[in-house]
Amino acid sequence: MKKNSTIIIAEAGVNHNGRLAVAKKLVSAAKGAGANIVKFQTFLTEDVVTKSAKKADYQKKYKSRDSQYNMLKSLELSFKEFDILSKDCSKKNIEFLSTGFDIKSVGFLNSINQKRFKIPSGEITNYPLLRFIGRLKKKIILSTGMSNLKEIESAIKVLNDFGTPLKKITVLHCNSSYPTYAKDVNLNAMITIKNNFGVDVGYSDHSLGIEAAVIAVSLGAKVIEKHFTLNRKSFGPDHLTSVEPSTFKKMVSAIRRTEEYLGSEKKYMTKSESKNKNHVRKSIVASQNIQEGEKFSETNLTTKRPADGILPMKWKQIIGKKAKKNYKKNDLI
Repeated sequence: MKKNSTIIIAEAGVNHNGRLAVAKKLVSAAKGAGANIVKFQTFLTEDVVTKSAKKADYQKKYKSRDSQYNMLKSLELSFKEFDILSKDCSKKNIEFLSTGFDIKSVGFLNSINQKRFKIPSGEITNYPLLRFIGRLKKKIILSTGMSNLKEIESAIKVLNDFGTPLKKITVLHCNSSYPTYAKDVNLNAMITIKNNFGVDVGYSDHSLGIEAAVIAVSLGAKVIEKHFTLNRKSFGPDHLTSVEPSTFKKMVSAIRRTEEYLGSEKKYMTKSESKNKNHVRKSIVASQNIQEGEKFSETNLTTKRPADGILPMKWKQIIGKKAKKNYKKNDLI
């Protein structure tokens, strides 16, 4: 990965459907699609949701008669399985990341030396969890779906107050609608977040297609997160709003091309264009025959290609001077 390249996260989430073997396949597919990180979701259902909690609308398509508790329980992997998954990522040379939705899960992820921590949109107002993660003083990715600037500010303050500096925090603009339609993507809000809080920013993309993620990179996103599945037709709450490996790979390719197009902030003549310089720029030349001792004027001078002589920007210095020799029409001065 090149320095300053966008970090691209394949958000596998719970698209393993509670099966370690499928999770391992997601790791391999994410690596093959060009992701830098493959991310899952670690939680103890009983610590995350009450048995009476209702499902979100997008979750109702998955076992619609079940409660949110039962749905999550069916998607839960054990800590032991996540340890195996982390080691599998190391073998396949892709960074393992999992979002901890409760303090015990975050503690476990820290115990297996997870490099950074992701705070999901739903936990941005969870003071005890923010405090716990802030104390770890590791890199943090904070998602901001359903939130406003005041809530983002409050979350960042908690992380700061408990030991995590701004330079370690990346804030992701996000819309927590599955899917997010174009009118609600609002990528300019990412710039507002950057300007307001002085942090690196990124985009967690729940839109259909790959365009929004690519545009976000052109606007300065340092991290892109996109839901990822082996098969969008699989049975589960997130598959339908995820992309398959072939589409994810196209997104990665488009992002890397965009980075190349963006280049650096320096304005300079590139090697590839330098060979054209003298051919397309102009020099000061005689527009008619000029005799030695005659003064150069607006009448007897003009500018023409190539740029092998005096640049036209020296025009004012040349006008009024006397010719030191005879010039024929079109001679370089």
